[in-house]
Amino acid sequence: MAAPLHTDLATVLAWAEAPAAADIEARVAAATAAVAVSAATADELARLVSCVDLTTLEGSDTPARVTALGQRAVHPDPDDPALAPVAAVCVYPSLVPAAAAAVAGSGVEVASVAGAFPSGQSPLPVRLADITAAVEAGADEIDIVLNRGAFLAGDLATAHADVVASVAAAGGRPVKVILETGELGGPDAVARAAMLAMAAGADFVKTSTGKIAVSATPESVVTMALAVARFGAETGRTVGLKVAGGLRTVDDARLYAALVADILGPDAVQPSRFRIGASRLLDALVEARAAAQDL
Repeated sequence: MAAPLHTDLATVLAWAEAPAAADIEARVAAATAAVAVSAATADELARLVSCVDLTTLEGSDTPARVTALGQRAVHPDPDDPALAPVAAVCVYPSLVPAAAAAVAGSGVEVASVAGAFPSGQSPLPVRLADITAAVEAGADEIDIVLNRGAFLAGDLATAHADVVASVAAAGGRPVKVILETGELGGPDAVARAAMLAMAAGADFVKTSTGKIAVSATPESVVTMALAVARFGAETGRTVGLKVAGGLRTVDDARLYAALVADILGPDAVQPSRFRIGASRLLDALVEARAAAQDL
């Protein structure tokens, strides 16, 4: 839904000031302490459930598996129909039809990884065809990967142009750009990658594919959230943030939400601005909410 900026890329990248290590550490320590001393409420946990992109991205995925996932997305807690659905189900393009059928009429979006996920190393026409196929199959949202090969080689113009072309191929669907922060080498690069993706039209910047050893970290999320805040201040645009890869516990989700709320404001912790990419985490959130309701 966003469009590329017409601002010169060099000007945009100049906004990408990486935070000092001490600032990152202080923010992470404060959020960690806040989560540790406060019990999660049922309302907080329900809000986190509503921000989940329930995900399966395995080579063994089948339509039946995705159908079951979609049904769980619509009814996260079978024992409590009052609990609202998750934000989206996220699948490969070939399984979009099964996901769409499972969540039809529920308000749950169908997100699809595309653009030669997770490497992004196919030729650009192949990546764009992958995106187009996902859209034609019925995807509501598209998750793509940054061209890290170009980015890490210093060819920022190509990395930017590839995202611009991918956003166009998505045909108006919201696009989440995966930075794969664990490969970028530090806060400076994470800040530049986030700013480049947003300038190219990303609706969300996303931490990770979940397919490498180092996925989301609190430090990378602080850096990305600060970049989102700076981009918004410079352009007036609101960009979302998706945390994915390695989230397994309720406190993981609460920590990332706390960091986003600290930097972008409490209103940012809602599905239109914050997503949690996870598969097993939903079970933990639902169980914790049920326990909180019993208190």
